[in-house]
Amino acid sequence: MPRKRFPITEEQTKELQRAYQVTNNAGRRTRYQAVRLYSEGYAVPAICQITGCSRSSLMNWWHKYRQQGLPGLDDHRDGRNRAKLTSAQIEELTEKLHQYSPHALFGWQTQSASGQHWLVEDLARAVDQWYGIRWDSRTSYHTLFAQCGFSYQRSEKVYKSRRERDVLDFEAQVEKN
Repeated sequence: MPRKRFPITEEQTKELQRAYQVTNNAGRRTRYQAVRLYSEGYAVPAICQITGCSRSSLMNWWHKYRQQGLPGLDDHRDGRNRAKLTSAQIEELTEKLHQYSPHALFGWQTQSASGQHWLVEDLARAVDQWYGIRWDSRTSYHTLFAQCGFSYQRSEKVYKSRRERDVLDFEAQVEKN
């Protein structure tokens, strides 16, 4: 069965080959190669295996190239799709995190035993309370800590489930009995 061809001009083929050789961006090289192979009639599964792309990505790249040329194959992501806080909000958050301890905000319902150190869970609760924003990934909160000038601390070597306030309440209850 003959392969379906989606020809482009010889000049466009040379343009894709030149762009492939010139760029050192791996993602762009993959897009250039995939579009060129598709235009030459290679089977979609073979292109996906060669380039490591999905069929839907290949089709999107093909349509963008046909509409916009090489600029359509550039990576247009700016990295801000996960940046839910503005730089002004991050500055404000930095001040708040340095001003307040988790204990001052949440009482004894903090995630650390002492309530003096910020943990991811406490940061998530504070950001949700102040800005109404939540991330699914703990990594996003680690990144936010770094943006706010915080570093990692050693653990307190206390079980997470053990809170001093709960221990004191329990001991008081035992003494009463």
